[in-house]
Amino acid sequence: MISISSNLNIMIKAVEKASKSVIRDFGEIENLQVSKKGPRDFVTKTDKRVENIIIEELSKTKKKYSFLSEEIGRIKNQDEDNIWIIDPIDGTTNFLHGIPHFAICIALQSKKEIVSGLIFDPIKDEMFFAEKNKGSYLNNQRLRVSKKNILDDCLFSSNHEGMKFSNFNMRYTGCVALDLAYVAAGRFDGFFQNDINLWNVAAGSLMIQEAGGEVNDVNKLNNNAINIRASNDAISDKMLRELENF
Repeated sequence: MISISSNLNIMIKAVEKASKSVIRDFGEIENLQVSKKGPRDFVTKTDKRVENIIIEELSKTKKKYSFLSEEIGRIKNQDEDNIWIIDPIDGTTNFLHGIPHFAICIALQSKKEIVSGLIFDPIKDEMFFAEKNKGSYLNNQRLRVSKKNILDDCLFSSNHEGMKFSNFNMRYTGCVALDLAYVAAGRFDGFFQNDINLWNVAAGSLMIQEAGGEVNDVNKLNNNAINIRASNDAISDKMLRELENF
């Protein structure tokens, strides 16, 4: 039986509630694709609704904690040492086009360190989570990064800039959070991207570290313009050398 903290339990309940709205709205996207207006405004409303649900749920029991969220920005409450970091829908372009590859993300930063992270893929019903010094999990299965140590045998993910720069075996999925979760799960071997926001990478970076991987220290970086490098521990140095000029 996995032992989880009360904070992680609150996070799980919040994303489970928010995911009902996401799944319902995603079901409407196909109809909107053929309308003149298109689904963009609809998706923006979904993003904000999900964010509001999560903030409301987290605030029920942790009223003093602060927030940093993609849509609403920073909310400073009494407790500024504990900050919920939220990305209501990571992979909105996929969502917008009816592609079932996106996630809801929450992380908890305590005294400038990420201590809990949750990434939920509501379509595949995959709940990735991690807590500092407690390991990473997919649903109830312990996660470990891959053990591959030859770059040519590895599979990496990034955005379009990373795809153009690198000669690695690459994928561009359009969802950073799931890319990082997949590194933690050993599905991908590495991930890299520049100028990215903290809410995209906070949960996933902890997940990879707790699954035995290597991530540059996002705790010491700004909330945006983060240049993240993450991989299994066997290829970390090799990957960083290849990316020196990226």
